[in-house]
Amino acid sequence: MKHLAQLLAAVMILLGVASSAQAKNTEVVPGAARTDTYVPLLKGKRIAILSNMTGMVGKKHTLDVMLDNGLNVTTIFSPEHGFRGTADAGEKVSSSIDPATGIPIASLYEGKTHHPSKETMSKFDVIVVDIQDVGLRFYTYYITMVNLMEAAAKYDKDVVVFDRPNPNGMYVDGPMLDMKYRSGVGRLPIPAVHGLTMGEIALMANGEGWLDDGLKVKHLTVVKCLNYDHQTRYRLPIAPSPNLPNMTSIYLYPSTCLFEGTVASLGRGTKKPFQVYGHPSLKGKGYKFSFKPKSVPGAKNPPLLNEKCYGRDLSKLSDEAIIAEGMNLEYVIDAYRNSGLGDKFFTSFFEKLTGDANVRRMIIEGKSAAEIKATWQPALEKFKELRRRYLIYAE
Repeated sequence: MKHLAQLLAAVMILLGVASSAQAKNTEVVPGAARTDTYVPLLKGKRIAILSNMTGMVGKKHTLDVMLDNGLNVTTIFSPEHGFRGTADAGEKVSSSIDPATGIPIASLYEGKTHHPSKETMSKFDVIVVDIQDVGLRFYTYYITMVNLMEAAAKYDKDVVVFDRPNPNGMYVDGPMLDMKYRSGVGRLPIPAVHGLTMGEIALMANGEGWLDDGLKVKHLTVVKCLNYDHQTRYRLPIAPSPNLPNMTSIYLYPSTCLFEGTVASLGRGTKKPFQVYGHPSLKGKGYKFSFKPKSVPGAKNPPLLNEKCYGRDLSKLSDEAIIAEGMNLEYVIDAYRNSGLGDKFFTSFFEKLTGDANVRRMIIEGKSAAEIKATWQPALEKFKELRRRYLIYAE
């Protein structure tokens, strides 16, 4: 009997290991695929959906899935890059009609205000959010969601978030946003790499009272992903925007996006956006790699258009090496020190991206990347504690 018990124990352990391995290999199910959860919730209501080309369930758009399930979608909201995802960063996107369904598209990137009108808000009862974010404070999809949450709170509408994984959700890093630098690329008092899904951000913004004028959404629901936690290496099936074409660009984005606040190029207008950096002034300083930005779809007028730039190609770095470094200031520091441009290397947009007045100053003073990152840690530790209150997936 003793040997039988030992044998059974061994089998149970093996089954546990097998079960654990199977769980780790189980495919992530995004909230949009969980029709059994949200169709009963939305049945009989007039629905607006915030989505774009990333809102897919297999080979079907979430909009079509909802319509196939008899849901009444009356309005489509489109974010930066438009509903089909072809517009440049920050480009004005006109309102229109979706040709496939005939449903009106209300662009939130059409004019100076990114809030919908009272007339538009009168056409539905609930806002559904289904859009793939990449987990950075300066990536604008969460800002569009927060703006819609404010409108929902003002006009007493419900909000339902069909959650999707955060591909950079495995860590928290970068400077916190000083709210005096609040802008179209920084909306909430969170670090550059916040480690939250869209659903978790929605819960935090609502729970912490971060919506303008003290507004709160009365009925906020998150349809969770299945088989996901914050250490899941989720590979996006669809590029989230024109200049993030692959996972290397998405993992490098926290670091290379800072070049948007400099006179250097981060590869817009090349085949490796956000995976290279360079500037004409770096010639002759050991930079053998070069590239020339061109006008291409999604980058019609990139910085340093048709100018030969010398710099570095980061596209061969491994995913794990990039993730291990987190938000890496070494690339910007390298280009700054070797450009010979001094403070002219930076633009005023740099502070909007970092959300902090000190990063530029410390780079100019000659601080190392490690020294600068050390100054972020006390605020990051406080944020991590706050973040844990709103996590709906294991860390």
